[in-house]
Amino acid sequence: MNFRLEFTPTSFEKKIQLQDRLFLAGSCFTEQIGQKLSYFKFQTIENPSGILFNPLSIVESIAECIDQKIYTTDDLFFYNELWGSWNHHTRFSSISQQDCIDKINNSINVAHEFLKKTDWVLLTLGSSFVYELDNKRVVANCHKVPTDKFTKRLLSSSEIEAALNGLLEKLLQFNPAIKIILTISPVRHLRDGFVENNRSKSNLIHAVHEVIANKEAVFYFPAYELVIDDLRDYRFFAEDMVHPNYTATNYVWEKFIDACIEEDTQLVMKEIGIIRNAKNHKPFNPLSQAHQHFKKTNLERAIRLQKGNPNLDFSEEIDFFK
Repeated sequence: MNFRLEFTPTSFEKKIQLQDRLFLAGSCFTEQIGQKLSYFKFQTIENPSGILFNPLSIVESIAECIDQKIYTTDDLFFYNELWGSWNHHTRFSSISQQDCIDKINNSINVAHEFLKKTDWVLLTLGSSFVYELDNKRVVANCHKVPTDKFTKRLLSSSEIEAALNGLLEKLLQFNPAIKIILTISPVRHLRDGFVENNRSKSNLIHAVHEVIANKEAVFYFPAYELVIDDLRDYRFFAEDMVHPNYTATNYVWEKFIDACIEEDTQLVMKEIGIIRNAKNHKPFNPLSQAHQHFKKTNLERAIRLQKGNPNLDFSEEIDFFK
């Protein structure tokens, strides 16, 4: 008897290769996938403005990276003894005004150069709700400022669609070789309310599918559907019942590999995984013949991978197993 309905995402016509560069932006789910890509030695940049949830802030963040915006003191605010930016996560905030500006501008410059040669941009949209200041400016992060200082508003699907279309046009003008993956975060924003969360996600889903229609360089990966409709069980969520847990994230990652990554690259990833696991192995007797053979085998594997993939760096693994 089947107790759940499993589905397999449609494979991309163009797939990610190991030498590709990936730019990721959006919700915390973006960073989970980014960490896994980095583990397998993909070249990545994650969230140059920090974790972002609403599509307008994600669009503005990437546009600023493309335009290489230079932040000044006029772009900052001071609250709770910290300087911060309404367009950035709190990890950029600082007690020093100059330090805050330097961190922001450095991140923008690094992202700008990376985007010039990026192969894939992966955007994970989290919520249609935005928080606006009195001047109607949408903030990317509320920085723990009291909520009565903001107006909360639900973006319409047409607003989201227009913003995303504008970003895609800007990205492809900046780097015509870029391919874009859009996905919806499976994280449930229940602080907005159960009904409100579903309204928010539905606006995102509708807008994204309008955007990808008839576009060759834009793809959709159903992370949201895999967690909500395939796994569909609270045992796949963390204790807060909001964030997908380790098992769920790995399940989505496995589906991502099958649908989005080239088969030859998958084979190399398996070898990289073996080396990574071997590096974390703690021997009972480091001087035993068995362990020396173990080190020799993995040293040869690392050297072989380095020769076959000169654009990747296995020097740390090679030094470790020598």
